[in-house]
Amino acid sequence: MLFTDSHASAADSAPAATDALSGGVPGAGLPAGGVPADVLAAGGSAAEGLSGFSAWTVTIMETLGPVGVGFMVFLDNIFPPIPSELVLPLAGFTSSQGQMNIVAAIVFATIGSVVGAVLLWALGKWIGIERIARIAVKMPLVDVDDVHKTVDWFDKHGDKAVFFGRMIPIFRSLISIPAGMRDMRLIKFLLLTTAGSTIWNTILIVAGFTLGENWSVVETYAGYFQNLVIVAVIVFVVVWVVLKVRKHRRKKAAGLDTTEDDHIEPGEFDSRN
Repeated sequence: MLFTDSHASAADSAPAATDALSGGVPGAGLPAGGVPADVLAAGGSAAEGLSGFSAWTVTIMETLGPVGVGFMVFLDNIFPPIPSELVLPLAGFTSSQGQMNIVAAIVFATIGSVVGAVLLWALGKWIGIERIARIAVKMPLVDVDDVHKTVDWFDKHGDKAVFFGRMIPIFRSLISIPAGMRDMRLIKFLLLTTAGSTIWNTILIVAGFTLGENWSVVETYAGYFQNLVIVAVIVFVVVWVVLKVRKHRRKKAAGLDTTEDDHIEPGEFDSRN
């Protein structure tokens, strides 16, 4: 995972305070998030036991409240190297410290997701499918047929792709662009994006809230899922390239011109959504 932080429990950094609160029983005086009760009572930060990106993220959430959660999730949508798999459990962790209402965190996280997705949808709509298609067919191994198959696939499965794509790393941001290129109606896009984002945000924020100081468990398993997606994408690309190379070699062996139809006519991809 990107932005992996090593952090220690606040209980380890303040043993004296812990023992005083717990009557000598280690950990008994700590709230769910692992920050000593006297620190929170004195207005301390839930970021005290964290470091690096995690501490910075929690500080933003404490400073701006739920708006900070929405801001971080918005950044995740337009700049995928900031992973929601880290940001959302941290929002739950911050809520578990009493620094923020968990329902408000979920609501603003979803608002941030939708705003970021709409910007990418607008970018895709501005670029347009024909402009991208003209660029695509000039790339090695890509022909007009491939573009048509991709467009046909999105026309058939676009609704499910947008909804479930909100819960899949990498695709979470990217799926908004082809939706805009294919001119998916904005109201439909908003409904599908809001539904998918709400489910994803709720799962990770509630998990971070429940686990408290062990919020990184969510990040770890979400990281495994992200790595699995990346491996699957790489395998797909490698298989696709191998098959296309073989296809082009067969065409050349048969004396066929593999570039003669590589052009896009105006209006070739009429909007169907």
